[in-house]
Amino acid sequence: MLENIRWLGHASFLLEGSTIVYIDPWKLGDGLPPADLILITHGHRDHLSPEDVAKVRQASTIIVASASCADQVQGQVKAVQPGDALELAGVSIQVVPAYNTDKPNHPREAGHVGYIVAMDGTRVYHAGDTDVIPEMADVACDVALLPTGGTYTMNAEQAAEATGLIKPGVVVPMHWGDIVGSTQDVERMRKLLPAGIALEVLTSER
Repeated sequence: MLENIRWLGHASFLLEGSTIVYIDPWKLGDGLPPADLILITHGHRDHLSPEDVAKVRQASTIIVASASCADQVQGQVKAVQPGDALELAGVSIQVVPAYNTDKPNHPREAGHVGYIVAMDGTRVYHAGDTDVIPEMADVACDVALLPTGGTYTMNAEQAAEATGLIKPGVVVPMHWGDIVGSTQDVERMRKLLPAGIALEVLTSER
């Protein structure tokens, strides 16, 4: 399930299958393939970087962004909000909420989002910047990309709790190793995971 998922560092991912999908591209290296789709969870600089979007955008690229930040990028932009569902470039996309419950950085009313991307028989959930929220119990996915670095998002303990709500086949920690979070957070999360759920640490390409 992970062979076509590349971690580009922090919360930035490339899903490389029948469609080329970037999620929150930031600090991108060179030589990456041009995007069919770019998904933006919210407007914070480490998630929405117009310079990095421009690196992989081509004339046909469709950009999906939360309504709170859609006006900050150029091109074919579709503004979305939690609850939306789209079919674009052969990919099914569900837009889900992402917000903090015990910190002020990502308030619910801001409309920040996560995405469930269904492509080539695999459902990948990118949680965005979020804490554990009740809506996670309704997420159905094979792979969950969950923040684990704390400070602005869930910490390791909360990420393990979220994994129990989502029940993916595999969980991949993100939002660590740059700005916040370390391997210690990842290992704490691993020890707390529910039985039967594998944690896989991808190698950052940054």
